[in-house]
Amino acid sequence: MTNKRVLVKFSGEALAGEAGHGIDTQILKYIAQEIKSLVDAGIEVGIVIGGGNIIRGVTAAQDGIIKRTSGDYMGMLATVINGVAMQEACEHTGLQVRMQTAIKMEQIAEPYINRKAVRHLEKGRVVIFAAGTGNPFFTTDTAATLRAVEIGAEVIIKATKVDGVYDKDPAKYSDAVKLSELSYEQALKDDIKVMDDTSIALAKDNSLPIIVCDMSKEGNLLDILNGNMQNCSIVK
Repeated sequence: MTNKRVLVKFSGEALAGEAGHGIDTQILKYIAQEIKSLVDAGIEVGIVIGGGNIIRGVTAAQDGIIKRTSGDYMGMLATVINGVAMQEACEHTGLQVRMQTAIKMEQIAEPYINRKAVRHLEKGRVVIFAAGTGNPFFTTDTAATLRAVEIGAEVIIKATKVDGVYDKDPAKYSDAVKLSELSYEQALKDDIKVMDDTSIALAKDNSLPIIVCDMSKEGNLLDILNGNMQNCSIVK
């Protein structure tokens, strides 16, 4: 694989560490170093981070006190908090970073402007895309795929806690089988939760490969982009 531009999607929960909530600065530091290894290799990097370590819109709205739309906007703001933290961590490693948000908040970040984002990437800056799509009822998985398509990324990497896609939850079933490669159609038909269905369908429509890998394995992101596909799964 000769990827020049990629988008990496991290879950918000990944930032929480053992505490299960909030932000673990040591994990931030680790992720920033992994991102730096890509930039140092000449790869242009966009990032989307979820907000589940702070709040999830679906969870916030489940008892009916908070409306789903409001819950989702709360979730979008959570991704901005995570984005600011990631920006600081990446800059601490010496990277140049810009954050763009789908909801305008100029005191914190630039508004999302596609041409500006692409120009940042061309100049070697990491771009963090926060606040989802700016619309309720869309996940950060969908936001990640949308931004990846918009910026012309050659691949989207979903960095998770497992080394790929399995036919069932490997944490619950010892006989779970890893699927090294599967089609978009298979992921949708068999309801394999690589990403949500909307994001998979969008990736399919734009022939955007989705790579699922273990973010905790040091150097894994760069290894994958250098062609070592042993510790991941690919949907295409």
